[in-house]
Amino acid sequence: MNSVARILVVDDKQSFCFMIKGYLEDAGYEAASAASGAEALAELEQGRFDLVLSDMIMPEMDGVELLRHVRSRYPELPFVITTAHGSVDNAVAAMKEGADDYLLKPLHREEMLLVVARLLENARLRVSFDRMREAERKKYSFQNMKSSSALMGETLVAAELVAESPRTTVSIYGESGVGKEVLARGIHIASGQDMTSFVPVNCAAIPETLLESELFGHLKGAFTGADHERAGKCSRAEGGTLFLDEIGDMPLSLQAKLLRLLEERVYEKVGSDRPIPLDCRIIVATHRDLDACCEQGTFRRDLYHRLNVFPITIPPLRQRRVDIPQLAEHFLNAMRKHQGKSLPGLSQAALDLMMNHDWPGNVRELRNLLEYGCIVTNGDLIQPEHLRLQQQLSTNHEESINGRIALNFNFSPEEFSLEAVNRQVIEWALEKCDHNKSSAARLLKASRKLFY
Repeated sequence: MNSVARILVVDDKQSFCFMIKGYLEDAGYEAASAASGAEALAELEQGRFDLVLSDMIMPEMDGVELLRHVRSRYPELPFVITTAHGSVDNAVAAMKEGADDYLLKPLHREEMLLVVARLLENARLRVSFDRMREAERKKYSFQNMKSSSALMGETLVAAELVAESPRTTVSIYGESGVGKEVLARGIHIASGQDMTSFVPVNCAAIPETLLESELFGHLKGAFTGADHERAGKCSRAEGGTLFLDEIGDMPLSLQAKLLRLLEERVYEKVGSDRPIPLDCRIIVATHRDLDACCEQGTFRRDLYHRLNVFPITIPPLRQRRVDIPQLAEHFLNAMRKHQGKSLPGLSQAALDLMMNHDWPGNVRELRNLLEYGCIVTNGDLIQPEHLRLQQQLSTNHEESINGRIALNFNFSPEEFSLEAVNRQVIEWALEKCDHNKSSAARLLKASRKLFY
């Protein structure tokens, strides 16, 4: 939309058109006039207009008939009907046909300008929202998730397949930071859904006492502090996708109700016994091994099987290092746009350092690392010293000293943790045993159950 809005005034009385054009032009708008519906359609075909203000009663083609023609050709164009006091019923009928508003004659200048300004602002916001929605669709489309890794390629193929079944339950597994929610949004978009109907819930971030209300909603007075009725995430996800992140952290007390939701597609608000039907896709994600959680008694086995209809695993970044240059360029392009800085990219030394890193934080760590590097480079190439990484020359390097095994692991202070050390040891054992899990468990003198 241009900075100055253009408005078409349609009325068979020339004096009325002249008066309204004057009001609009004094207010800073551009205005043109037409004496009939046919003339108005010709004007619309010849130039851009941002709003039509048309009389209801005109010879040959009245305002409602003109409205129908305009809606068929320009469905988003704001349309205002003007009519005499005695024809309010006709104006209401025009609203039912798709008019955005109506004004009663004789027109009051300030009232007319307020209506025009409001409808133009609504149109501007609608265009802005449509652009944002299209940008979101592109951001999470599978075409934007290209990968050179065979492992990740299999993951994307599986995701595209299940996207064609818009009510199939999907389980996404992977370490923290691999992009589980990004893939879930991609499945949602590829199913033909709008991003506004994708409803995420982080089961680990919401206190256990509030999670049920957050999911299902509650009635007024259902518990202390429930001073009004509230709709839950399930209600918002109707017709779209309910995404339950970190499902492995959902309390046992709520797992039975989720099982009922999956099996019967109904739920109940807290404080109510009235079942509410739900029609949506459910996608869950976790970094935990749900099978092991079942063995430990922290996750219901029947719920696990019900969720595991279509499991997808996202490989960690260290298993698809070939994607690092492509991902880095993707993030750098986004940061060039948001930060307004001219960044030529990564130096070869910085890229080499990144290729040798094990990425315990996966893609999220890569993005954060590059954002830091972008800030401290001052527009120069990102060098190793900008990356907050230590060279890992001997990660997973094994030496035999006097018949003993010596493992040399190298971590930055931010990366170092018991979990990271355990992961490195397990990866080393898997590599030694050609990724045979039973052999790796024996090498570590651990039971297969404990190894998993």
